[in-house]
Amino acid sequence: MKQTKLLFAIVQFAWVSALPAQQIEFVPDLSKVNDSKLWSVSNREVKYDSVVYLNGKPGDGALWLNGSNFKNGEIEIDIKGNDVPGMSFVGVAFHGLNDSTYEAIYFRPFNFKNLRRNDHSVQYIAHPQYTWNRLRDEHPGKYEQKVSPVPDPAGWFHALIVIKFPVVKVFINHSGEPSLIINQLSNRQEGKVGLWVGNNSEGYFKNLRIITK
Repeated sequence: MKQTKLLFAIVQFAWVSALPAQQIEFVPDLSKVNDSKLWSVSNREVKYDSVVYLNGKPGDGALWLNGSNFKNGEIEIDIKGNDVPGMSFVGVAFHGLNDSTYEAIYFRPFNFKNLRRNDHSVQYIAHPQYTWNRLRDEHPGKYEQKVSPVPDPAGWFHALIVIKFPVVKVFINHSGEPSLIINQLSNRQEGKVGLWVGNNSEGYFKNLRIITK
């Protein structure tokens, strides 16, 4: 009898161990971006009118989701920037420690259809050490790429960012093929999620969805 119970326990443990890792889906309430208990804004003004709007001003800015200790998983978001050269940098920050230490995937919509510069359309950064200009100088073409399919530079586009440390993949408009695949440059494996805009950039965001794995 004891052997039977022991055998059952072993089989049960093996079955539980074989289950896929638990996935948790979280859809933050973007209509409450002015609630300081839920959200924190850095170097921007934030408004909500069916979508989140971050205004443009010098320096990078972010709207951080408080308590979002994100590790591995997926971040989905709809984003709209502007077709204005050098003044539209919009994306998502993750594994954030504070306003200056984080990783991010961001887009340059003004390059989407520029045949001479479309290979600078999607970018990975790991601040404060690995800025876009350092990565471009030291590793040209490795941490930035074209996007496919090519969105309207002045319209909404869908981004799916899949993070499984140390690999990050970026998919555009529900494509089955990633536009960017990189290995993370930071050893930090968890932190805050934020909506991100770059220097002198405004941005619009909606439909944020986070899945942790």
